[in-house]
Amino acid sequence: MKQESTLSGVKVIEICNVAAGPFCGLLLADMGADVVKIEQPDTGDTLRSWAPITKGYSENFASLNRNKRSVTLNLKNESDKQLARQLMAEAHIVLENNRPGVMDRLGLGYDAIKALNPKLVYCSISAYGQSGPRSQEGGFDLTLQAMSGLMSVTGEVGGAPVKCGVPVCDFTAGLYGAFAIVSALRAAEKEGEGTHVDISMLGATLGIAALQTSQYFGTGTDPEKLGSAHPRNAPYQVFRCKDGYFGMAAGNNSLWQSVCQVIGKPEMAEDARFTSPTLRAGNQDTLREILEEIFANEDANAWLAAFRKAGVPCAPINTYSDVLKDPQVAHMDWVQPLTLPNGVETQTFASPIRFSGRTSTIARRPPALGEHNEEILGRVMPSMEA
Repeated sequence: MKQESTLSGVKVIEICNVAAGPFCGLLLADMGADVVKIEQPDTGDTLRSWAPITKGYSENFASLNRNKRSVTLNLKNESDKQLARQLMAEAHIVLENNRPGVMDRLGLGYDAIKALNPKLVYCSISAYGQSGPRSQEGGFDLTLQAMSGLMSVTGEVGGAPVKCGVPVCDFTAGLYGAFAIVSALRAAEKEGEGTHVDISMLGATLGIAALQTSQYFGTGTDPEKLGSAHPRNAPYQVFRCKDGYFGMAAGNNSLWQSVCQVIGKPEMAEDARFTSPTLRAGNQDTLREILEEIFANEDANAWLAAFRKAGVPCAPINTYSDVLKDPQVAHMDWVQPLTLPNGVETQTFASPIRFSGRTSTIARRPPALGEHNEEILGRVMPSMEA
């Protein structure tokens, strides 16, 4: 089975901007779905204006919109709206990430389109969900990281609130959306009836915080920020060494014993403060001080080599330029060439999913704004006139 053929024949209409919705659409497109992106004339997806701009084209936009086609429609114009309805009536999936109520006011909401296409899977991604007391509040990744509790466990002890450097709320919502869509699509094929999938960034971010929410439910106390440390395991964090930092995670007693051997302190494995993960976690400040005094004698590469040889999980603190050149990334064929609509050759991180030991190649470059108007809308217009 080829990755790019798993959703072959599935038609998707995407009416989305920036990250959460376009990433969801990208996941479907990478699996072979025919994703047609409806964009506002002149401006298009807001992400088209985000740097880096290479000869007039956004590489941020390119990273989330490969394998898609683009048409431009002004959804406040009745004739363009009718074209959108026609495209949705022929689709298996509609994906949108506007504020709740916008699509209904345009006459393009789930109920209106379901009347034309009963088997349709219609997915709406928003900040807080399609109903409820916060449904009309806008939201961006920053505000959802704050609202969801994510910031309360991110950063150094006693430090100011810090957001994750990756827009985790946006992309997690996109992941949940894609999973829900293909699940609902299977049900629609079996039962002959579609559904409206409601994905919220708040819910998605809480969903991946299972260890933090269960800690609260089980103890009645809030999890706290610990920098890079772990609340229930140690040594399991970033450590300072002679020339900087490295990460090391000895997540069980066997690995802890290996750490003690590597640092030349086998007796530490029997220290009453450190004989179990729970005890080590409870005394991890002391443990970190002891270990960092030893780590200060060697560079990060020396410690990484020693821990790898001993089978202890460890890693350098990579930049993106570091990790994208890592031999494992090269082996997986994840970095692939990408041609922009202006002809410029660049690179992108392709789908990380592999089937049968194979990474899919990119089937279609990202589209110029409205590039496929004639190809797609030209086909729909005659049927409307008829």
